[in-house]
This record gives sequence, structure tokens and C-alpha cells, in this order.
Amino acid sequence: MKHLIELSNEYGQNPEFVLAGGGNTSLKEDGFLFVKGSGTTLADITETGFVKMELSKLAAIMQKKYSADLKTREAEVLEDLMNARASGETKRPSVETSLHALMPFRYVVHLHPALVNGLTCAAEGRKDAEKLFGETFLWIDICEPGYTLAVKVRDALNAYRTAHGLDCKLIFLKNHGVFVAGDTPDDVRKTYAEIMAKLQSAIKRQPDLSPDLSPDPSSRERAAQLAPPLRALLGEEGRTVRFESNGETKRLLADKSAFAPLSGAYTPDHIVYCRAFALFVPYAEEIETQYKNLQTALAEYIEKYGVSPRLIAVEKTGVFVAGKNAKAANTSAALLLDELKIACYAESFGGFEFMPEYYVDFIVNWEVESYRAKQAAAASAGRADGKTVIVTGSAQGFGQGIAEDFFKEGANVVIADLNDALAREVAEKCNANKGANRAIAVKCDVTDENSVKTLLEETVLAFGGLDVYVNNAGIVRAGSLEELTLSAFDLVTKVNYTAYFLGVKYASAVMKLEHRFSPETWFDIVQINSKSGLSGSNKNFAYAGSKFGGIGLTQSFALELIPYRIKVNSVCPGNFLDGPLWTDPEKGLFVQYFKANKVPGAKSVDDVRKFYESKVPAGRGCQTADVMRAVYYAIEQVYETGQAIPVTGGQNMLN
Repeated sequence: MKHLIELSNEYGQNPEFVLAGGGNTSLKEDGFLFVKGSGTTLADITETGFVKMELSKLAAIMQKKYSADLKTREAEVLEDLMNARASGETKRPSVETSLHALMPFRYVVHLHPALVNGLTCAAEGRKDAEKLFGETFLWIDICEPGYTLAVKVRDALNAYRTAHGLDCKLIFLKNHGVFVAGDTPDDVRKTYAEIMAKLQSAIKRQPDLSPDLSPDPSSRERAAQLAPPLRALLGEEGRTVRFESNGETKRLLADKSAFAPLSGAYTPDHIVYCRAFALFVPYAEEIETQYKNLQTALAEYIEKYGVSPRLIAVEKTGVFVAGKNAKAANTSAALLLDELKIACYAESFGGFEFMPEYYVDFIVNWEVESYRAKQAAAASAGRADGKTVIVTGSAQGFGQGIAEDFFKEGANVVIADLNDALAREVAEKCNANKGANRAIAVKCDVTDENSVKTLLEETVLAFGGLDVYVNNAGIVRAGSLEELTLSAFDLVTKVNYTAYFLGVKYASAVMKLEHRFSPETWFDIVQINSKSGLSGSNKNFAYAGSKFGGIGLTQSFALELIPYRIKVNSVCPGNFLDGPLWTDPEKGLFVQYFKANKVPGAKSVDDVRKFYESKVPAGRGCQTADVMRAVYYAIEQVYETGQAIPVTGGQNMLN
């Protein structure tokens, strides 16, 4: 079992071989087959991810006579397959379990490398396979998966054994992938290495997926204008929308005829995770006409297929991938890149060839693949599930805590901070815990208009829109009238007051655009203010003034934006005494207040801390969890806007 796990993880962690957790592996030992369970992923599978099956019962399935009706037969076979599990097993085995049992070798590894599928999804695939691999393989033409495919493979294996006097270790499945068998893990590795090397030698062109061929600024701007309406129109099916563009998409989206290699489904995985067909939207120079084209094309697609698309290709622009959540969108994006690779590789083998329509219909309605799709899309819901949230100044301290809490509660989070390196660390930490690409870092100077515009554009291209904008970035410069310089005063005002205006200006523009196409959706802007915005602060007038002004902005923005269902509220924490704003040994408030003699009689920085702790009726400083309760209240309720919510442990009370 140890070697099976190692082999599975090795291929599962290599995107050249496995996407979306696909593929399956098995080991035969002492009359049992240990096969990957449905819903598990090879990249991180452990012993508990395999299902123990009785080989004798699996063999009996292949000898049994089943109903002639396809649907009835598949249900009967599934029941027998579940009954073939060893005592105590509860997991559902891989759909290809019977094929693993048929190959008389200890190890079987079934994968879907794009390079292999460039061959299996090509018009001349079989003929070119014979040139490359001679008589060492079986080629199985496309047919219904499950029992029908297993019978076809069984008969082909028997015929191969009769003709060659030995068992076949290599099976290519048309429009599907490859099975490789061997008695040791190294046997399997050697065969896969030979397959990939021979195919690489036959490839005439590599796909153009280089990041430096990302769209030009005008295309990015157009994509940013289209993503929020698309997200709104897709509703729950498109809570996360990602924009993808590279050299291949540019070539394939030049016009409708060039789009042909992306217009259908190459393998069952593409149907499960990207739907059977992509949507092509004609280009229009005028953005209003482009919006109409998008709405019309989307409505026609839904009318025709009964579901919304996962891949939406806009002529001369790029491809949007959509999903109910970031995980689903990420998977669709990975399968899109796989399609681009397959289409490119297939050029070397007579050109691309999609699955036939009858086979596509079977996969769409097949219970097994429906089950697999549901397993892949499953995600636990949190208080911010499916929302996209920007938190400014979130690379450390209070802002980091806010961003991490949103992430924990299911949101897509943008870590926006001037400290780019630290922001990336926070995003990487989040993604490592809960899955890749749900948090991104964007370098942003909140006082610079172009930087703020870029922040919103990057957010929209990564996630499709914006639900919550948290204006958290702030700065403090304390001192008396005699001590504080004009430059320090201007800096505090610029960061705490002017930057709030810039953020709301551009964040609300995205929200208004989405609201236009989804009038029932609510959006939120939350300013992290301060108790100093509720009452004056001795020798800290620059900060208090900017925060008082911030509440004035909140109330004014709230009145202007409520017609668009954008709520604007301030949360006013008091004394976040454990954060870097207070504790930084050089610039922290404890140090600043001590030097400014703000606390009479204080002999040390520690005396300053004790003084501020004593002023809080609750007896402690504010913590991130305290603030998040107020933030979630502001977001979840729909009847308050323009409010300043104190979170001060009783130190400040509303009148």
C-alpha cells in the first residue's frame, strides 16, 4: 500500500498528468483490489482514500447478464459494484474499478495527460499511435463508460492475449485517457516516461500559454467591464468568475471560425467541470452593444441547454470561467488550459475531434458523473461564502486578522497593501490552508488614484466582481499643536480620509455595474474607523479629525449609494492594544503617546498601556473577533446604512 500511495501522490501532484483530482490508481493483493475512492484526489490520497474490493465479486460482474435497457443496466451494475466492496467499506469506488480489475497486473494507473489526449482526441489518433507504439497497446474506440466500456476492454484484452501470447500493459481510450499497468511501480513509471517521450517527439507545436502574452491594457479594461455583469447574470452559478487570456485564447478568439477547437468537449472531465459546450459571444466596439450581445448569447445558451455555461468566450477579448465558488472556477480554469493544450497537440495528429453528440448526452445524464460533479463542487458554507472582499492595509495587524477571518468564512479575499511582499505571504498562508487561488495579493497605495483603479481591476479579473470593500488602511501621527508638522498632518489626512474617498469611488463603480444586471443583490462598504471618530483625542487631533471626517463620508456615501443597494457603514474599534499600530517599538501609539506626554505621570511605555487598559469598562483591549462581529452585522443586516458602530468595550456609548 505504501508504494501505491507514493505512486498516486507522485502523479497526482504533477499537473502534466492530473487535473481536478482526476485519474485513479489501484493495487491487487491477496485476492483484493485496492482502488481509489470516488471524490478523493491522487495528489493527497492516503490509505483511507482507497476502497478495498473483492476481486472474485468484480470478476462475477463481468460474467453476469444484465438488463438490455441502458439506464436499468447501469443501476444494476452499480449495485453489484457496491456489493463487491469488502466488509466494512463505506466509500464509493472509482467508476473505472472494473477496468482496473481486468488488467492482470499488480499496479494500474489511469491518467488523462493533455499530451496523451492530444492523441486520443485527434482525428488520426489511432493511426499515429500505431506508428509510435507499434503493437504494444490497445486502442479502445469511444463508447458509453461504465459496464459497456468494461465489456469492450475485456474482449479487447482477451483478443490481445490470444494474438500476442501475453497481457497488454497499455490501453488508450478514445477521448478519455490512458491506462498503464505493471507489476511494480517502476514498471508503471517506465511506461509512462516512454509514452510521454514518444509523444513529445511527434508534437509539431507547443501551446502558447506564456504569462508574458497576457492581454494588453485595453483588453484588460474591457474584460473588467464585462466580468461584473456576467457574474450578475450567472447568479449563484457564477459567484466566482475568472478571466483567462494567453496566446492560445487570443488566436482562438480572433473570430467565430477560429473558436472551433474550444466549441465542444474533448473528454468526460471537460463535461463534468466545464459543461459540454462553451459560450461564444460576438465582439462589439461599443460597450453597451457588448452588454446586449452578452445577455442575448447567455439567454440563448440557457434556453438551448437548460443550464448556464462555465466557459464564456468573448471574441477578441478572452475567456471567462465561472463557478459556484472559487474551487469550481479554479477547476474550470484548469480544464480550460487542458483543452487549449489538447487542441494544440491534436494539430500534430490530424486535428482535434470532439466526443460525438450521443456520447456527450450520455455523460451529461450519467448518474456516476453527476455524483462526481457534486462531490467536486461540495464546499462548506461560511458567513461570507461566495463573497468577494477587498481589505486594504491587510498585510499585517488588524487588517490581516480581518482578511483571514473573511477567508475562513468562505470569501474570496484580496489582500491589498503597500507592502507587497508581506501581502503575498498572507495570501499564500490563506491559500495553503483552504485551497489555492481564493486569496490574492495586490500591491496598492490607497492614496494613489491609479493604484486604487488597478486594485479594483485586478479584483474583478480574478473573481468577477466585488461584494464587500473594507477600508481598513490607516495611519497615526500623534503630537501637540507645537510638535506636529504640516507634512505629518497632511499624510494622516491623505491616508485616513482622502483614500477612503478613492476606495469608495472605484469600489462602488464595480458594485453599481453588477447591481445594474442584478438589482436584488446587496453590497457593502465598511470603513474601519476608530473610537477617535466618536470623541476627540488629546494631542492626536490629526488622527481624530480624519476619523471624524470619515464618519461624515460614511453618512454621505450611504445616502448616495443606497439606491444601488450598497450599504455603507463604519465600525469604530477602540484600543486594539495588541496590534502593531499600538505596539510597534518605533512608531506604535504607546511609544508616540509616551513621547508626546499624553499620559501624565507615565514613566514608561508600559505605564501608557496600563492607562489605556484601565479606561475600558470591559477591562481589555479590542480584538479582531470583536470587530468581525460588528462587520458581519453590518453586512448581514439589510436595514441600516450610514451607521458608526462602536466596538470599544463600553468606553464609547451611542446617544
